[in-house]
Amino acid sequence: MNEDITTQCLMFPELFDRPVVVTFDQRQGSSDGGAILLKAADQRLGLTAALAACVKDERQAGKVEHTIDEMLMLRVMAIACGYEDANDAGRLASDPIFKLLVGRDPIQGPDLASQPTLSRFENTPDRKQLFRMSEVLADTVIERHRSRLYGRARRITIDLDPTDDPTHGAQQLSFFNGHYDTWCYLPVVGFLSFNDEREQFLFTAILRPGNAPGSRGAVGILRG
Repeated sequence: MNEDITTQCLMFPELFDRPVVVTFDQRQGSSDGGAILLKAADQRLGLTAALAACVKDERQAGKVEHTIDEMLMLRVMAIACGYEDANDAGRLASDPIFKLLVGRDPIQGPDLASQPTLSRFENTPDRKQLFRMSEVLADTVIERHRSRLYGRARRITIDLDPTDDPTHGAQQLSFFNGHYDTWCYLPVVGFLSFNDEREQFLFTAILRPGNAPGSRGAVGILRG
């Protein structure tokens, strides 16, 4: 007998005077319902739509099954829900919540993009498009807090920090870093804080080789 099969359906009979019946036979189920709140926040900010507009789609329109907007939304929401590996796309393709997030019917809608499709998509943007996407992220964060503070920020603090991202295998740009004692990437991430607030807000993240010096890219970020 499969140990993962749940057979009990009458729950807590000793606590209630009426039976509480729970069944687990719904085929179109998902454990990521909270992502709908992320979708609502994204619609309010317009972030993924603005990011997608930076990527030029050079595919033949008649052969497109997954739009740039859909693939970007899928990838962003998957990472936000803890599915950072593109290989997870295989089991998310038919997930009703993720279909809903990209604007497809959760039950009748076609499956979402596969791992190979997403991997090709991630390698599509060129340097100019990536730079524009980084500008959009920074502009969105700054505008959000400009509105929150009614344009009255007395002091804005920019904090740039390198951080290790360990690698496993022979990924491009992976190098050994003696400080972190591991093979890794060494991205730099930037945070903003306003006035005397202690909370920091991410506004940029730049991928760098694992052996990059700590200050590499800082001038470019500040100049942009």
